[in-house]
Amino acid sequence: MMDFGYSPEQAQIREAIERVCAPFDADYWLRKDREGGFPHDFHRALADAGWLGIAMPEQYGGAGLGISEAALMMHTIAATGAGLSGASAVHMNIFGLHPVVVFGSDAQKARWLPPLIQGKDKACFGVTEPNTGLNTLQLKTRAVREGDHYVVHGQKVWISTAQVATKILLLARTTPIEDCQGTEGLSLFYTDLDRSTVEVREIDKLGRTCVDSNQVFIDGLRIPVEDRVGEEGKGFSYILHGLNPERILIASEAVGLGRAALARAAGYAAEREVFGRPIGQNQGIQHPLAQSWVELEAAHLLVQKAAWLYDHHQPCGAEANAAKYLAAEACYRACERAIFTHGGMGYAKEYHVERYLREAWIPRLAPVSPQLILCFIAEKVLGLPKSY
Repeated sequence: MMDFGYSPEQAQIREAIERVCAPFDADYWLRKDREGGFPHDFHRALADAGWLGIAMPEQYGGAGLGISEAALMMHTIAATGAGLSGASAVHMNIFGLHPVVVFGSDAQKARWLPPLIQGKDKACFGVTEPNTGLNTLQLKTRAVREGDHYVVHGQKVWISTAQVATKILLLARTTPIEDCQGTEGLSLFYTDLDRSTVEVREIDKLGRTCVDSNQVFIDGLRIPVEDRVGEEGKGFSYILHGLNPERILIASEAVGLGRAALARAAGYAAEREVFGRPIGQNQGIQHPLAQSWVELEAAHLLVQKAAWLYDHHQPCGAEANAAKYLAAEACYRACERAIFTHGGMGYAKEYHVERYLREAWIPRLAPVSPQLILCFIAEKVLGLPKSY
C-alpha cells in the first residue's frame, strides 16, 4: 500500500523549518532583493538549528536523513516566501558534497563535513565553463600535477556563492582531452578558495540578488593532492552522483516557490474588491489559480516519487529530470498567474509576486535546460536515437 502522507518525523521537519524561517519574512527578502548581500543571518539560523547537514552522515554532525527529507526542507524554505533566494543560500550544502560523502576518504570527510554542517565553511560548485555549457566532458580548466600539489588554470561561470565561499568543489581536467576516452580525464577536488590565485567577478542578473552568481578566473591555484576526491581521472563519474539529488531539490524548491506565489494570489483575490465584489469570485480569476494548484500538486508528487526512488537506491534519472521539468513549468505559470491576479499591483515590488516571477526563471534554466531533459527522456525512456 502506498502512503502519500508525511510521516510524523517529516511533519516535524516541516514545522521546525517554518519556525526557523518565521523571522525572515517577506519584507526581509524584499530588502535583500533590493540591497543584495548574502543572507548570512538566515544561513546562520539554519546552521545553529542543525539543518545544514540534513542529508549528511551522523558521525560528522549531520542528521543522516534522505533526499526526501532534504527536498521537504528546501520546499518548506521556498514556500515560506523566501523563494529561491532563501533556498539557494543553503542549496549547495545539501547536495553539493554528496560526491565527497560517497567517494571521499574517512579522513577527508572528518576534515571537510563538520565545518560545512556547522556553517563555518561555505562552499561553491565549480563545474560550468563559459565555452562548454552542458557539455561537461569538454571542460578546459586544467589541473597539472607538480609533486604533492596540482596547479590549476582555467575559468568557470555561473558559480553561485563564490563571493562568500571559503571552499570550492572543483572539476578540472587532469589528462588532456586528446588522450582520454569516454568519461575519463576529469578529476574532482574540494579545496580552499584561495583568492590570491582566484578572481571572482559577480554577474549582475535578473533576480536572486542576495545569492551571488559569478565568473571565476583561476590562475595558478595550488591544490594539495590530499584535496583530490577519489581517483585521478574519475571526477566526472563522481559528479554524476550529485546530479539526480540536485534535480530533485531544485524541483522541490520550484514547487515551494510556486505555492508561495499561489498563496499570495489567492489571498489578494479574496480581499480585492472591484465592481462591488471580490475578484476571486470571478471564474476568470479562480480557474487559472485552481489550475496552478493542480499543476503544482502533480509536480510535487513526482518530486516525492523521484526522492523515494533515490532513497531506496533505485534508478531515478528519468523521474528526477521529469520532476525538475514539470515543477519548473508549474512554478513559472503560478508566478505569472499571481501577477495577473494582482493586476497592475503585481508589477509593484511591495506585493512580492514580481520577485517570485523573476526567481521562477532559475529552475527553468538551471541546472539543466528543459530541452536537454526532453532529449534525455526521449533517449533513455522512449528508446529513441540520441540527438546531440
